Amino acid sequence: MAALASSLLLLFLAVPIAQLISAGGAAGVRQLASDTELREAMSLTALTATAATLLGALGGTPLAYLLARRDFRGRAVLSAVLDLPLLIPHPVAGIALLLLLGRESALGGAMIAAGLRVVGTPLGIVAAMLFVAAPLYISGAREAFAKVDPRFEAVARTLGDTPLRAFLRITLPLSRRGLTASAVVMWARAVSEFGAIVVLTYNPKVASVLSYDRFTSFGLREALPVAAVLALLALVPLTALRTLRGADDGATP
Repeated sequence: MAALASSLLLLFLAVPIAQLISAGGAAGVRQLASDTELREAMSLTALTATAATLLGALGGTPLAYLLARRDFRGRAVLSAVLDLPLLIPHPVAGIALLLLLGRESALGGAMIAAGLRVVGTPLGIVAAMLFVAAPLYISGAREAFAKVDPRFEAVARTLGDTPLRAFLRITLPLSRRGLTASAVVMWARAVSEFGAIVVLTYNPKVASVLSYDRFTSFGLREALPVAAVLALLALVPLTALRTLRGADDGATP
């Protein structure tokens, strides 16, 4: 019975994606050569996801290290706040960001006065991707740091290293694979985001918004190639992630 339930679940998860790629994958790849809007959407998706991932790694790495190494009052609350974007509906996340960054808000108004507009720009896409995907990086990075024995840092400190130097020389290299895998997961989640982006920045369109736009405007036939190319793009980080994990397994004695 359990085997039957597992098989049915596997089919339910795998068959729709396989059908999508089979029905629209070839057409989507061909359209990349002729469809300027699709090429621009794919490029914008990749670039903004990369920017969001870099920002997430820059700000999330110290947070992850703090949560992995320090026990302090409010630690549970901080962890809950960092995980909250994973739990709320993503259009709600977009609305929350709109309240913070829109022209009617104090911050948004000040940014516009300084010549920096977020809503309706690629910066808004990066903000939406960062908000919904950074918690995945922080969670994975925290686990990566937790796996490094803190005694290694202590030994480095006794040899004269500062805390920062011990982190850079010992902890960071030992947790590199885990951090890279977390960044890959964050990038993949950012690429797939739709709900928060569509609230903040409908135009210019990322691939997910373009797929939705073509579906609502022209129907399934026009949306299929875009959706299939987006599914194919998702295979890139998945392959990279499996490669990293395979290397880890191979390195395990």
